[in-house]
Amino acid sequence: MEESGKPLSFFQHGMIPKEETLDREKKGKPIIIGMLRESDPQETRVPLTPQGVGMLVQGGHRVLIERGAGDGGRFSDHDYSESGGEVVDSRAEVFEASMLMKVSPLIRAEIQLLGPGRTIVTGLHLATRDDQYFQELIRRKATAIAFELIQDEVQEMPVLRAMCEIAGTVSVNIGSSLLSSENQGKGILLGGVTGITPSEVVILGAGTAGENAARTALGMGAVVKVFDRSIPQLRALKHHLGRELFTSVIHPPVLKKALETADLVISTLQRLDQDSFFLIPEDMIMSMKPGSVIIDIHVDQGSSFETGIYATPEKLIFEKHGVLHYMVPNLPARVARTASIALSNVLVPILLDKGRCGGILQLIKDDRGVRQGIYLYNGILTNELIGNQFGIPSKDIGLLLSAF
Repeated sequence: MEESGKPLSFFQHGMIPKEETLDREKKGKPIIIGMLRESDPQETRVPLTPQGVGMLVQGGHRVLIERGAGDGGRFSDHDYSESGGEVVDSRAEVFEASMLMKVSPLIRAEIQLLGPGRTIVTGLHLATRDDQYFQELIRRKATAIAFELIQDEVQEMPVLRAMCEIAGTVSVNIGSSLLSSENQGKGILLGGVTGITPSEVVILGAGTAGENAARTALGMGAVVKVFDRSIPQLRALKHHLGRELFTSVIHPPVLKKALETADLVISTLQRLDQDSFFLIPEDMIMSMKPGSVIIDIHVDQGSSFETGIYATPEKLIFEKHGVLHYMVPNLPARVARTASIALSNVLVPILLDKGRCGGILQLIKDDRGVRQGIYLYNGILTNELIGNQFGIPSKDIGLLLSAF
């Protein structure tokens, strides 16, 4: 028998005595959570909102907040203290927490402050990691969870999905701004008005980010063309949007023709591996209209545009062949407060579950979705992709847990 599509628990079936269930609940113990101030100036999101901290404190846990940690999301120290968080000036004190949280990965100096056996919950940003980063975490015997890899009950990645939704919408807003006269653009309205041909938007990728970009651009009145490798993905996109739009598989001659008339091109393609990656060659960029704009949402994984190689940390917005390139990573940070709320909404229930389970070991045994986010357990690499990429031996997390 099922309820809401999920199997009933043993206790609901009446197969576990109440005494045993109560004993399991007693295993829950308060945890000390530390939220660090971001070290990356471009990272303005925070992993826990004051409301999220309040829920954790009500659940019996302590939350240490490094002073100023919420500034990027416009959350004040006062907001956190009013919610029951303990705002501290000493970073070393925050590192005494059993679990440390931060949106960007720990930098080397922060890893040196990491005590043995600590659990860290951060983004992974695999494209910007190297083997030494993981070796240092291994030496610290850390347990590490990448929040973008966590799965929910339907095996989707809620954090990644939320950030892609935000990035897709924000990319169109940025493109509209860059096309305006205010930003030395060619002075056109993204969309159109009566009697004037609407602007054209080309979107590469029909996933979550592509769908939200298409919905936003259509809502502004633009002509939208979406390209993807997958016909089922394109079909699902048309079904979700519920309206007619141009769709095509990525076929170079068709794409080149679309780029020649496009005012804004947005790539939402992710660089999963070299074989599955499609690169827009430089000659296609050269054929685009002067003053047009290209935006790469996942540029931190490697640009979808060949001309993206001209981007440097000091020059992420530049013109090449008369086309304005926006190669700024981490678009959700442009709306840090919204993105922070989305992050906190996913992470707080997991932390509450950890407390009820009595620790990280029981949580990852019980929760398959959290287990998918683990890439280090007690200093042992458990993610095969990372192991293969950096030549580090890895072990299957399921087999590893069976030994405990």
